[in-house]
Amino acid sequence: MKKRVITALLATLLAFSGCDDERDLPRDYRSLEVPQARLESAAARQRGRDLFVEHCALCHGERADGHGERREGFARPPRDFTSAAWRRSTTPRRVFFAIREGIRGSAMPAWKALDREQTWDLVAYVLAVSEEPR
Repeated sequence: MKKRVITALLATLLAFSGCDDERDLPRDYRSLEVPQARLESAAARQRGRDLFVEHCALCHGERADGHGERREGFARPPRDFTSAAWRRSTTPRRVFFAIREGIRGSAMPAWKALDREQTWDLVAYVLAVSEEPR
């Protein structure tokens, strides 16, 4: 019983914290099931790292810090995924959406060539980057 009360309280706090607010995402993305075990998997993070190096590092940098070779000249600089502040302000669904659909008004393209599993692996890596010691 006590565990349920604590769980309900935490869920309520998250709902009002703002970081879990996904109302601006399209309906399909708001209802997307987040594979939490995959996001925490070392193997998924490594596959995501491989995809990141292949597809993302040119702009976002090998260290995912936004300092890639092609970062100059963008109206908005590439995202620094090592930022703890960025990590606190986003959700797995938001990252999935940004990868799949791109970011309007920026140089971030849509990566629809990646399948669902590859996209989640990339999400796992990107979300984990801010957790790694630098």
